[in-house]
Amino acid sequence: MSTPQADRPEPRGFARYALALIPLVVFGGIAATAAKMLYDQDFHGKNISEIPSALIGTKAPELNLAPLEGSNLPPLTDSAIKGKLTLVNVFASWCLPCREEHPILTELAKDNRLNIVAINYKDKNESALRFLGELGNPYAAIGVDPNGKAAIDWGVYGIPESYLVATDGTILYKRVGPFDDVSLKEGLYPAMEKALGKPVS
Repeated sequence: MSTPQADRPEPRGFARYALALIPLVVFGGIAATAAKMLYDQDFHGKNISEIPSALIGTKAPELNLAPLEGSNLPPLTDSAIKGKLTLVNVFASWCLPCREEHPILTELAKDNRLNIVAINYKDKNESALRFLGELGNPYAAIGVDPNGKAAIDWGVYGIPESYLVATDGTILYKRVGPFDDVSLKEGLYPAMEKALGKPVS
């Protein structure tokens, strides 16, 4: 014979308190995760919206892009990066973070161990030339990607983005967003050092 609902004893002791603690535990877990993400963003320069690239450790997608007319630079093809430690940078003149990042790329270009090339993403030719004329040109080759097809092949979902490609064509490192001091020290430089077997400063 079943006990009427009204006559059933209420949960007591530990079980009762455990049920009351469940929402607090869930909230604490969410708060801890959010705090770690903010800490990583503020102190380690990590982009909390960044999705790890499935291309890291694989061969770089084929490059066969037309040159930026008027830049006097070669087109961006596989031969432009073959056998060289290369940073492939995706930029556009209309991208404000690209403008912020550009002085860092200019400094990186002074290291003759690093070949820097660019994919000019959904840009107007004259605007890209004006951008480079104003800020300088760190690139050894530039390929135009007016429809974004190459960017899709490379897994780009926001610019600027940069990919470090080994001499054998393997993607070693990806940076989403503009480079800064932290991302250089904790991301790009260690990847370069591993590839070169030498310190990078």
